[in-house]
Amino acid sequence: MPASYATHRAQIKAILMSWGMPEVNAEPTSEILSWADLHGVDSHGMSMLPGYDNLRRTGRANMEARPTIVRESPVSALVDGGGGLGHVPAHYAMGVAIEKAKKVGMAIAAVHNSAHFGATGFYTFMAAKAGLIGMACTSASGIQVAPTGGKQARLGTDPWSFAAPSADGIPFLLDMATTTVAAGRIRNKANEKLPTPDGWVLDKEGNPSNDPLVAKEKGGFLTSLGGSPENSSYKGYGLSAMVNILGSCLSGATLITDPMHCKKPLGMDIGHFFMAIDPGIFRDKDDFEKDVAQFCGDLRATTPIDPAKPVMVAGDPQWEYARKRMAEGIPVGPGLLQQVRQIAQASAAPWLLD
Repeated sequence: MPASYATHRAQIKAILMSWGMPEVNAEPTSEILSWADLHGVDSHGMSMLPGYDNLRRTGRANMEARPTIVRESPVSALVDGGGGLGHVPAHYAMGVAIEKAKKVGMAIAAVHNSAHFGATGFYTFMAAKAGLIGMACTSASGIQVAPTGGKQARLGTDPWSFAAPSADGIPFLLDMATTTVAAGRIRNKANEKLPTPDGWVLDKEGNPSNDPLVAKEKGGFLTSLGGSPENSSYKGYGLSAMVNILGSCLSGATLITDPMHCKKPLGMDIGHFFMAIDPGIFRDKDDFEKDVAQFCGDLRATTPIDPAKPVMVAGDPQWEYARKRMAEGIPVGPGLLQQVRQIAQASAAPWLLD
């Protein structure tokens, strides 16, 4: 039975606090994770808890970490994540970028000494809600992707997001991995013992596979966006490199190509990048938002190939998921539900999902 958004979020928060995370950290972290599930980004919500639990139990994530600014200018901030999960420092850093952009027109915040921060789109949506253009990206902990033409994993899923406010109140929101699919979607297939569709993964010899465990446990790889050189996977490869330059080279986080990446005693040292732009420094903000609404509306008005499947723009599927799941509840697959129940029992967190 699907749980209400409030119950779903409360369950995540209860588990986080049972791990020793103070409420000041657990509140935004549970908000970001439940936001992902509400909007249909199931790969970055509650399904992350087993992985976070492993980080906690192995001493690689400080649940009490608080972000601090270590270098700052009127248009920039470098934030130290303190070796904790990434949601808190990412939320803080984008908030700093937003406030600076409101004052001076645009700003960038970078984060190092952090870990996985959930759905990248949450942070660009923060900017769009504030009437700003938002951009965000992050390096990754998992080294799962070979460069185009290579036979060795050197990159991660390395996501990128862009959002813009719109006069109709429906922001444009692009949130994408630079791989064919996010690793979490493959993990979800494994949780439910389902095969992956064609084009998602390759085995260790570079051959197509439908085994969701091949990339994680059997020496295989995720595919770069495009899936193959013939289908322009070099574009996904190039985007991934861009993300790592902004997320790691700019922040000073450990490079994903460094043999010591994510092997520090405490923390993962993942790097994040956030940018906020006030369109009002270029033109009247209302006119900008009207043009965004007009442009997206024109795209939606495109004659569809299948009349039953209208043309959408980035963000539309997520807004529909949120509408439906807010009304009907958020589903959790039985495999994941069992894992989360075991985690809650082990940490003596109250169980709220029955």
